[in-house]
Amino acid sequence: MKIKYDLIHEEKNSKARLGLIHTNYGDFETPMFMPVGTQATVKTLSPEELHDVHSGIILSNTYHLWLRPGEDVVDKAGGLHKFMNWDGPILTDSGGFQVFSLAKPKDITEEGVKFKNQYNGDNLLLTPEKSIEIQNKLDSDIAMSFDECVGFPHTREYVEKSVERTLRWAARGKKVHNNPRQSLFGIVQGAEYEDLRKHCIEELVKMDFDGYSIGGTAVGEPKNIQYLQVEYSTKYLPKDKVRYLMGVGDPIDIIENVIRGVDIFDCVSPTRLARHGHAYTKYGKINLKNAKYREDFTPIDDTCDCYACKHYTKAYIKHLITSCETFGARLLSIHNIRYLIRLTEEIREAIKKDSILDYREQFIKDYYGGKYE
Repeated sequence: MKIKYDLIHEEKNSKARLGLIHTNYGDFETPMFMPVGTQATVKTLSPEELHDVHSGIILSNTYHLWLRPGEDVVDKAGGLHKFMNWDGPILTDSGGFQVFSLAKPKDITEEGVKFKNQYNGDNLLLTPEKSIEIQNKLDSDIAMSFDECVGFPHTREYVEKSVERTLRWAARGKKVHNNPRQSLFGIVQGAEYEDLRKHCIEELVKMDFDGYSIGGTAVGEPKNIQYLQVEYSTKYLPKDKVRYLMGVGDPIDIIENVIRGVDIFDCVSPTRLARHGHAYTKYGKINLKNAKYREDFTPIDDTCDCYACKHYTKAYIKHLITSCETFGARLLSIHNIRYLIRLTEEIREAIKKDSILDYREQFIKDYYGGKYE
């Protein structure tokens, strides 16, 4: 079964919307945050721990799984769900973002993208067809079209050409997509140019994808540009399909972009920050490496219901982090992922009450001390 999206409620003061995604692995409310399991694992967490923090959908990375262990190995294992022992839905990205971070402009051609294998130096070519073929074998619930991810800054002339290439690649990928259990999303590009995003969406909608991703964000642009890119996308996207904002996970960005009509988010930030001793809290982000936590025997966040906050103190986690003990990163990863998922749970309640703008105002007072601009 392909995923199905039901629009439950539109918040009366914004473009925020409450939705329900139906999958082969259950139904999930949106907006939601999606933990990133790049190499078929969310770093340091078990599938059971992901369930405990109420994860809905998780993301895995096509590029990395293509290189290691290879899509054929995953296929022989029975697909990603069996390979990683995860009984919830999985979204795979196309590999485009990773490839473009490795490739030089001259290596991007109409055929695809040439780059070197980061593990052994082999010359590789990733095409729209190859990306989809890999994802078909990974057997994720949602696959992404292969697009050209344009960095920031850029010229309008380049973005115009890039959008047309992204559309041609989307059509090529859709043509070879042949996994009847898997939904395929188109990716909207166009940078901060409303007319280009509108054009891209109109052409993608003609191809009738199962959902749509908003690309070209979280690539170095300032927040005001990111929010414009999202506004220029959700304004034209169909209401009856899922809207996924790629690579965005800062708490305020989740709130702001929900207000602009986004349903799903993903980001590596909660686990990456955890490995460096950082934790989200209701009253802002803290660094547990700081000396002031040495004798702080309170939870990371006394408003949090996660395993780490229920059982461990800042002092103990600081000790683990400064001693380079993996358990510290695990506890902070559990907490940070749960924090972002709790954030989206609270956002959903605010949407139900038509009070998302009040929720944003209170969040800014708590998280930033009212000084956020």
